[in-house]
Amino acid sequence: MPPYALPSSITADPVSATTEFAAGVGLLGRGLGLMVRRPRLFWLGALPPLITSILFVIIVVLIATNLTDIAGWLTPFADGWSPGTAEVIRVLVAIGFLTGSILLMVLSFTTLTLALGSPLYDKISEYVDEEFIDPPEPLDEPVRVSAVRAVRQSVALIVVGAIGAVVFLLVGLIPVAGSIVAAVGSAVFGGWMIGTELVGSPLERRGVLTLAGRRTAMRTRRARSLGLGVPTFLLLSLPFVGIVAFPVAMAAGTILARQLSGEETTAAVVTDR
Repeated sequence: MPPYALPSSITADPVSATTEFAAGVGLLGRGLGLMVRRPRLFWLGALPPLITSILFVIIVVLIATNLTDIAGWLTPFADGWSPGTAEVIRVLVAIGFLTGSILLMVLSFTTLTLALGSPLYDKISEYVDEEFIDPPEPLDEPVRVSAVRAVRQSVALIVVGAIGAVVFLLVGLIPVAGSIVAAVGSAVFGGWMIGTELVGSPLERRGVLTLAGRRTAMRTRRARSLGLGVPTFLLLSLPFVGIVAFPVAMAAGTILARQLSGEETTAAVVTDR
């Protein structure tokens, strides 16, 4: 099947960024509605995030219980300062470190969960596509080729996420404003990265096989992509909420991919299934 052409007309969409962002948030509701109609598929899709949630909750607890020691280790320069000033600096450093750690873990959580449940999430994505007009055919390529590409892209996303986590950790070290900027920036950055992963499988079926291609597609509806990605990032950062949120977000990501490709998403196809 030839690659789908991304519609250039979308880049000139006159709808306000706020409305577009809200429409992106609304995709989660539409994804939930679709998954409710397939409860078995929904709960199967919840198993991989259950496994990764347990793993990452253990890591978060370890970090949180040792946060004071970590902050002290990162700020040896404050040892000679007055106790009050040193305490404030170390609290800010602790907040920045925790923010950066959560960012990296949420991004890693998404990548690892998709890797563990790849066949299930492909099935969810295909199911959503089949609910609308003209669903694309599955990508016809050897499993080895797709597996190598998936590993390479997953590593690239984790590396970028790690760089982002370090950047926001450093920003969080700036007194007062740094913590706010780091928290907001992490949500936006993390939301964009997660959106890149959610549209991966459906865009691959449309011939978009590279991370650069995904980002190009998402930039045509930047606010809408963030509208899906940012709340998904926030939901996945809450312990065990990702178990329910992940399959819903995967369904929503498929709807977004259809919109990025200029395809019908307003009326579902009536089927006998």
